[in-house]
Amino acid sequence: MLVELRNRQAFESGIVLVGTLAWAAWMNELGASVVAARTLDVDLAVRSMKLAVPLDFLESMRATTLPFHRMSGPHPAELATSVKLPGVQGLRVDVFAPGTRPGEAVRVRDLGWAAQSVPFYDWLLEAPEAGAVLAGGHCVPVRLPQAARFVWHKLYSSTQRRGFPEKAEKDRWQALLLAAVLAEQDSDQLVQALSEAPKRLLMPVRPLLPRLMSQAERHPALRDILSGRYRGG
Repeated sequence: MLVELRNRQAFESGIVLVGTLAWAAWMNELGASVVAARTLDVDLAVRSMKLAVPLDFLESMRATTLPFHRMSGPHPAELATSVKLPGVQGLRVDVFAPGTRPGEAVRVRDLGWAAQSVPFYDWLLEAPEAGAVLAGGHCVPVRLPQAARFVWHKLYSSTQRRGFPEKAEKDRWQALLLAAVLAEQDSDQLVQALSEAPKRLLMPVRPLLPRLMSQAERHPALRDILSGRYRGG
Protein backbone atom coordinates (compact mmCIF):
# COMPACT_ATOMS: atom_id res chain seq x y z
CA MET A 1 0.00 0.00 0.00
CA LEU A 2 2.81 2.42 0.87
CA VAL A 3 4.60 1.31 -2.29
CA GLU A 4 1.56 2.24 -4.39
CA LEU A 5 1.35 5.67 -2.77
CA ARG A 6 5.05 6.16 -3.40
CA ASN A 7 4.64 5.16 -7.04
CA ARG A 8 1.93 7.80 -7.37
CA GLN A 9 4.21 10.42 -5.78
CA ALA A 10 1.77 10.91 -2.92
CA PHE A 11 4.49 11.61 -0.35
CA GLU A 12 6.28 14.11 -2.56
CA SER A 13 2.92 15.80 -3.11
CA GLY A 14 2.03 16.34 0.54
CA ILE A 15 1.01 13.07 2.21
CA VAL A 16 2.82 12.55 5.54
CA LEU A 17 3.09 9.27 7.42
CA VAL A 18 2.08 9.61 11.09
CA GLY A 19 1.17 7.21 13.90
CA THR A 20 3.11 4.14 15.00
CA LEU A 21 4.75 3.53 11.63
CA ALA A 22 6.14 7.07 11.62
CA TRP A 23 7.42 6.62 15.18
CA ALA A 24 9.14 3.35 14.21
CA ALA A 25 10.62 5.02 11.12
CA TRP A 26 12.12 7.79 13.26
CA MET A 27 13.53 5.34 15.79
CA ASN A 28 15.17 3.48 12.92
CA GLU A 29 16.49 6.71 11.37
CA LEU A 30 18.05 7.67 14.70
CA GLY A 31 19.68 4.26 15.15
CA ALA A 32 17.60 3.20 18.14
CA SER A 33 16.94 -0.48 18.76
CA VAL A 34 13.32 -1.20 19.71
CA VAL A 35 10.99 -4.16 19.63
CA ALA A 36 9.37 -4.31 16.20
CA ALA A 37 6.32 -2.07 16.09
CA ARG A 38 3.16 -4.01 15.34
CA THR A 39 0.08 -2.16 14.22
CA LEU A 40 -3.05 -2.90 12.24
CA ASP A 41 -3.37 0.79 11.34
CA VAL A 42 -1.60 2.96 8.83
CA ASP A 43 -2.08 6.65 9.60
CA LEU A 44 -1.66 9.23 6.85
CA ALA A 45 -1.99 12.97 7.18
CA VAL A 46 -2.22 15.91 4.82
CA ARG A 47 -1.72 19.62 5.48
CA SER A 48 -1.55 20.78 1.87
CA MET A 49 -1.16 19.07 -1.49
CA LYS A 50 0.93 20.00 -4.53
CA LEU A 51 -0.52 17.98 -7.37
CA ALA A 52 -0.74 18.60 -11.09
CA VAL A 53 -3.86 16.41 -11.10
CA PRO A 54 -5.93 15.14 -8.16
CA LEU A 55 -4.89 11.85 -6.55
CA ASP A 56 -7.90 9.58 -6.02
CA PHE A 57 -7.26 8.04 -2.60
CA LEU A 58 -9.76 5.18 -2.79
CA GLU A 59 -8.67 4.24 -6.30
CA SER A 60 -5.04 4.30 -5.15
CA MET A 61 -5.85 1.88 -2.34
CA ARG A 62 -7.71 -0.47 -4.67
CA ALA A 63 -4.84 -0.30 -7.18
CA THR A 64 -2.84 -2.39 -4.69
CA THR A 65 -5.18 -5.29 -5.72
CA LEU A 66 -5.99 -5.71 -2.02
CA PRO A 67 -9.73 -5.72 -1.20
CA PHE A 68 -9.89 -2.40 0.65
CA HIS A 69 -13.40 -1.20 1.39
CA ARG A 70 -14.71 2.17 2.49
CA MET A 71 -15.32 2.50 6.24
CA SER A 72 -18.64 4.24 6.79
CA GLY A 73 -19.40 6.36 9.82
CA PRO A 74 -22.34 5.81 12.18
CA HIS A 75 -24.60 7.59 9.68
CA PRO A 76 -24.60 6.71 5.96
CA ALA A 77 -24.39 10.37 4.93
CA GLU A 78 -21.12 10.91 6.81
CA LEU A 79 -17.92 11.29 4.84
CA ALA A 80 -15.60 8.29 4.91
CA THR A 81 -12.09 8.92 6.26
CA SER A 82 -10.81 5.32 6.39
CA VAL A 83 -10.48 2.16 4.34
CA LYS A 84 -9.99 -1.35 5.68
CA LEU A 85 -9.23 -4.88 4.59
CA PRO A 86 -11.80 -7.57 5.51
CA GLY A 87 -11.70 -9.27 8.91
CA VAL A 88 -11.16 -8.22 12.49
CA GLN A 89 -7.38 -8.22 11.95
CA GLY A 90 -7.59 -6.49 8.56
CA LEU A 91 -5.30 -3.55 7.94
CA ARG A 92 -6.94 -0.15 8.32
CA VAL A 93 -5.78 3.09 6.68
CA ASP A 94 -6.90 6.37 8.24
CA VAL A 95 -6.48 9.86 6.82
CA PHE A 96 -6.05 12.88 9.10
CA ALA A 97 -5.83 16.63 8.58
CA PRO A 98 -5.57 19.79 10.68
CA GLY A 99 -8.77 20.96 12.33
CA THR A 100 -10.13 22.37 15.55
CA ARG A 101 -12.88 19.79 16.19
CA PRO A 102 -11.32 16.37 16.88
CA GLY A 103 -12.67 13.62 14.65
CA GLU A 104 -14.71 15.88 12.41
CA ALA A 105 -14.68 14.71 8.78
CA VAL A 106 -13.26 17.36 6.46
CA ARG A 107 -13.03 17.11 2.69
CA VAL A 108 -9.61 16.84 1.05
CA ARG A 109 -10.40 17.89 -2.50
CA ASP A 110 -7.12 16.75 -4.06
CA LEU A 111 -7.64 13.22 -2.70
CA GLY A 112 -11.33 12.92 -3.59
CA TRP A 113 -11.67 11.81 0.03
CA ALA A 114 -12.14 13.06 3.57
CA ALA A 115 -9.93 13.22 6.65
CA GLN A 116 -10.45 13.22 10.40
CA SER A 117 -9.51 16.59 11.83
CA VAL A 118 -6.87 16.71 14.56
CA PRO A 119 -6.02 19.83 16.59
CA PHE A 120 -2.52 21.27 16.06
CA TYR A 121 -1.80 19.10 13.03
CA ASP A 122 -1.07 22.30 11.09
CA TRP A 123 1.93 22.76 13.43
CA LEU A 124 2.92 19.08 13.47
CA LEU A 125 2.90 18.73 9.69
CA GLU A 126 4.81 21.92 8.94
CA ALA A 127 8.06 21.25 7.02
CA PRO A 128 8.01 17.41 7.16
CA GLU A 129 11.27 15.52 6.66
CA ALA A 130 12.37 12.63 4.48
CA GLY A 131 12.37 9.13 5.97
CA ALA A 132 11.91 5.51 4.98
CA VAL A 133 9.75 2.57 6.01
CA LEU A 134 10.31 -1.15 5.42
CA ALA A 135 7.16 -2.56 3.83
CA GLY A 136 6.79 -6.00 2.27
CA GLY A 137 10.46 -6.32 1.44
CA HIS A 138 10.63 -2.77 0.06
CA CYS A 139 12.33 0.26 1.57
CA VAL A 140 9.77 2.98 0.85
CA PRO A 141 10.77 6.68 0.93
CA VAL A 142 8.13 8.66 2.84
CA ARG A 143 7.66 12.02 4.52
CA LEU A 144 7.59 12.19 8.32
CA PRO A 145 6.69 14.91 10.84
CA GLN A 146 9.72 16.55 12.42
CA ALA A 147 10.79 14.15 15.18
CA ALA A 148 10.86 16.71 18.00
CA ARG A 149 7.45 18.11 17.11
CA PHE A 150 6.19 14.52 16.93
CA VAL A 151 7.24 14.02 20.57
CA TRP A 152 5.28 16.97 21.93
CA HIS A 153 2.22 16.28 19.79
CA LYS A 154 2.15 12.62 20.87
CA LEU A 155 2.21 13.73 24.50
CA TYR A 156 -0.68 16.08 23.77
CA SER A 157 -2.56 13.30 21.97
CA SER A 158 -2.17 11.05 25.00
CA THR A 159 -4.20 13.55 27.03
CA GLN A 160 -7.04 13.52 24.49
CA ARG A 161 -7.67 9.75 24.44
CA ARG A 162 -10.97 9.81 26.30
CA GLY A 163 -11.97 6.25 27.20
CA PHE A 164 -8.86 4.67 25.62
CA PRO A 165 -6.27 4.43 28.42
CA GLU A 166 -4.21 1.82 26.58
CA LYS A 167 -3.83 4.13 23.55
CA ALA A 168 -2.93 7.05 25.80
CA GLU A 169 -0.23 4.97 27.47
CA LYS A 170 1.10 3.89 24.09
CA ASP A 171 1.33 7.53 22.97
CA ARG A 172 3.25 8.50 26.14
CA TRP A 173 5.57 5.49 25.88
CA GLN A 174 6.42 6.20 22.24
CA ALA A 175 6.91 9.90 22.90
CA LEU A 176 9.20 9.24 25.85
CA LEU A 177 11.39 6.76 23.95
CA LEU A 178 11.75 9.06 20.95
CA ALA A 179 12.43 12.03 23.24
CA ALA A 180 15.14 10.11 25.12
CA VAL A 181 16.94 9.31 21.86
CA LEU A 182 16.66 12.91 20.63
CA ALA A 183 17.83 14.32 23.95
CA GLU A 184 21.01 12.27 23.78
CA GLN A 185 21.73 13.13 20.15
CA ASP A 186 20.50 16.70 19.77
CA SER A 187 18.72 18.28 22.73
CA ASP A 188 18.34 21.55 20.83
CA GLN A 189 15.72 19.95 18.57
CA LEU A 190 13.44 19.14 21.48
CA VAL A 191 13.92 22.53 23.11
CA GLN A 192 13.27 24.41 19.88
CA ALA A 193 10.12 22.41 19.17
CA LEU A 194 8.98 23.03 22.74
CA SER A 195 9.51 26.77 22.32
CA GLU A 196 7.59 26.76 19.02
CA ALA A 197 4.69 24.60 20.19
CA PRO A 198 1.29 26.30 20.57
CA LYS A 199 0.59 27.13 24.21
CA ARG A 200 -2.78 25.39 24.06
CA LEU A 201 -1.04 22.19 22.98
CA LEU A 202 1.32 22.31 25.96
CA MET A 203 -1.27 23.14 28.62
CA PRO A 204 -2.61 19.56 28.99
CA VAL A 205 0.94 18.16 28.73
CA ARG A 206 2.32 20.02 31.77
CA PRO A 207 0.52 17.84 34.36
CA LEU A 208 2.31 14.82 32.83
CA LEU A 209 5.80 16.21 33.50
CA PRO A 210 6.37 14.77 37.01
CA ARG A 211 5.46 11.28 35.82
CA LEU A 212 7.54 11.65 32.66
CA MET A 213 10.55 12.81 34.67
CA SER A 214 10.23 9.78 36.91
CA GLN A 215 10.07 7.46 33.90
CA ALA A 216 13.10 9.23 32.36
CA GLU A 217 15.26 8.60 35.43
CA ARG A 218 17.98 6.93 33.34
CA HIS A 219 18.05 9.76 30.80
CA PRO A 220 19.47 12.88 32.50
CA ALA A 221 19.53 14.95 29.30
CA LEU A 222 15.80 14.41 28.85
CA ARG A 223 15.10 15.09 32.53
CA ASP A 224 16.85 18.45 32.19
CA ILE A 225 14.57 19.39 29.31
CA LEU A 226 11.42 18.23 31.09
CA SER A 227 12.38 20.11 34.25
CA GLY A 228 13.25 23.29 32.38
CA ARG A 229 16.90 23.20 33.44
CA TYR A 230 18.25 22.79 29.89
CA ARG A 231 20.19 25.87 28.72
CA GLY A 232 21.77 24.63 25.50
CA GLY A 233 25.29 23.59 24.61
